[in-house]
Amino acid sequence: MLAPIALTGLSVILVLWSEGTGRQWGRRLFKPLASVGFVLCALVAGATSTLYGRWILVGLVLCLVGDLFLLSRQRRPFRVGLFSFLMGHLAYAVAFLVRGADWLWVAAAAVILTTIALPVGRWLLPHVSAGMKPPVLAYIAVISVMVALGAGAFGATHLPTLLTAPVAFYLSDLAVARDRFVQRSFVNRLWGLPLYYAAQVMFAVSVRSI
Repeated sequence: MLAPIALTGLSVILVLWSEGTGRQWGRRLFKPLASVGFVLCALVAGATSTLYGRWILVGLVLCLVGDLFLLSRQRRPFRVGLFSFLMGHLAYAVAFLVRGADWLWVAAAAVILTTIALPVGRWLLPHVSAGMKPPVLAYIAVISVMVALGAGAFGATHLPTLLTAPVAFYLSDLAVARDRFVQRSFVNRLWGLPLYYAAQVMFAVSVRSI
């Protein structure tokens, strides 16, 4: 399992190097490799052997597809990529339900996430076009549900990755939103990409703890 993790880690470094130096060919080459790495990690960890693992694998593959579409700066591929990530979050949410959730943890996390989502919406939506506002709102709702269920799964199992992976994903999406809608900057990718790929690797590794 170390080999696919290393593939993801090295590829992320090369993606950041490509982004920082304006080498678009490197971004198009190394970002898919980084995403392939976390899918391979889940497969090596035995994702296909359990129902939880299979749902995590579905989520990872959907995120890989989303990564491919988000390589484009155009609006239509971005919409497709956003939808793919939304479905990926739903797959993770189902995985957490399959794993088992403590509903007190879910409820507490939902309250916290709602208080976070409101200021995030007020910050982000003025920068979003009218046609993109419904999918962006849907995305915020779905990822919030995913994180809340991840907190519930952590409450039931006490496995840290079931909480840290969703939270890291949530934070990385704030970087994506800022870069896409508010202010394009290499700094967004500098902290957002490592968080995103760390989250995906944690999801992949979590299938071993069944």
